Amino acid sequence: MTTNLFDLAGKKALVTGGSRGLGKVMARTFAEAGADVMITSRHEEELRAAAGDIGQGLHRNVPWLVNDLGKPDGAATLAREALAKLGKVDILVNNAGTNEPQPIDQVTDDAWERMIQLNLSGVMRLTRALVPGMKERRWGRIIHISSVLGLGGKEGRNGYCATKSALIGFAQASSLDLGPFNVTVNCIAPGPFLTDLPGKLLTDAQKKHFSDRTALGRWGKPEEIGGSALLLASEAGSYITGSVLLVDGGCSARML
Repeated sequence: MTTNLFDLAGKKALVTGGSRGLGKVMARTFAEAGADVMITSRHEEELRAAAGDIGQGLHRNVPWLVNDLGKPDGAATLAREALAKLGKVDILVNNAGTNEPQPIDQVTDDAWERMIQLNLSGVMRLTRALVPGMKERRWGRIIHISSVLGLGGKEGRNGYCATKSALIGFAQASSLDLGPFNVTVNCIAPGPFLTDLPGKLLTDAQKKHFSDRTALGRWGKPEEIGGSALLLASEAGSYITGSVLLVDGGCSARML
């Protein structure tokens, strides 16, 4: 019974931003647990390669779709294609997002709107489109990828902090709407994970600053997000809803 709690055999999952980084790891974890997994991003070459990696050695269906949730019609298109390719969506991971650092007195309307659209509005629209099927089947798992910066602030991260914080409130409200239908809604709030983007953009000194903030004294490895996602996506997490799971190496435990 303990093993079966994490079994996703027969389930269909959709992971946005699934061509690299944390999204790709979560998609592979679901596939290893038995699910068919569809991934999306804006980059065809990355998607094609990632789909091969996710399905490697497994007998899983791993379709992919080039899609931009930053466009007003992106969510509707993605929901339609996901249902056509998978037949249903049991597990939705809203992982696609963007960050355009700007101090508050330099925030541009264009940057603000891009972050609102991709990080928040696209998440709402995609969730709204896929929830009816989950309600009908009386089973579903929705996971929004927030951030430690959804629970605290950092200079210059106004739009990012605002949208990642909003995802937490959105998950809490949705969990109450969907609880009677056995559909759970949660957030994962990752801390410093050494994915490609920070690996390329940050200096060694900046990387050390972030690692020193954690209780474990190091950055997270991307593969360390998989277990948290599997918990919330499976029967093992059936009584967890409206919650925020911090996966930050103890970064948020440090006050000073």
